[in-house]
Amino acid sequence: MSPKQQDSARLGLFSTLREDLDTVVERDPSVRGRWEASRHPALTALWVHRVAHRLHRRGHRALSGTLARWARRRTGVEIHPGATLGRRVFIDHGAAVVIGETAVVGADVTIYHQVTLGAVGWWVDSHRPAGERRHPVVGDGVILGAGATVLGAVTISDRALIGAKAVVTRDVPALARVYAPAAVVKSPTPQAISRPHLAVVPPPADPVRLVASAGSW
Repeated sequence: MSPKQQDSARLGLFSTLREDLDTVVERDPSVRGRWEASRHPALTALWVHRVAHRLHRRGHRALSGTLARWARRRTGVEIHPGATLGRRVFIDHGAAVVIGETAVVGADVTIYHQVTLGAVGWWVDSHRPAGERRHPVVGDGVILGAGATVLGAVTISDRALIGAKAVVTRDVPALARVYAPAAVVKSPTPQAISRPHLAVVPPPADPVRLVASAGSW
């Protein structure tokens, strides 16, 4: 059992769940008290994982997997029962968060929506020795911004900040800041300013712009 697992085990399940509830109240400005916090969708996912992880450690893989799948359908948060989550982890919004089997998340970590703590891919992981870590270790006090992706057996050290949409495949030192490339803002042309009703329509001479979606650029 890792030090983080021992710390959580010493606290006890119900004390950990109560601490999770208080963490939502503390870190979500939109929540007014424990009653509202108890209905936070990401808190449901975290609570279910706390139970599923204990079952997983005791060898009840089928039952723990069933709980994890139920939580995913209910909340949109997918946490493998084998993943280790420390105390006072806060998952804000929760939609599309994915945390892999061998991931380890420290205490006081904040995770925003669409964050992935994943593996590099089966074409690499299938060649790893059995039981070898495939997913990230996230230190205490780390913030993972919306859409951040951390892949492989990398380590995000304590109190680092991973910015929104950043892709991390290497170790990150303590207190470091990792940012995705900023959007490029282009000033409007004189024609667009004088004829704003035409500025939103791609010119017919550029057929690619007529059919391409934002996701394909």
